[in-house]
Amino acid sequence: MRVGLGVLRLSPAALWSMTPRELATALEGALGPAPGDGAIDRPSLASLMARYPDR
Repeated sequence: MRVGLGVLRLSPAALWSMTPRELATALEGALGPAPGDGAIDRPSLASLMARYPDR
């Protein structure tokens, strides 16, 4: 809410009517792309699974 109302200067109605994808696109337009795309490759996933196994 802080970013939507304060940084993007959206009205409360506009903020609450946005989809998460629309909000993410608006944030990227205002602040630039987020570091990394959130995707993880198979070797990185395997490494994490080895370090933190499910019990």
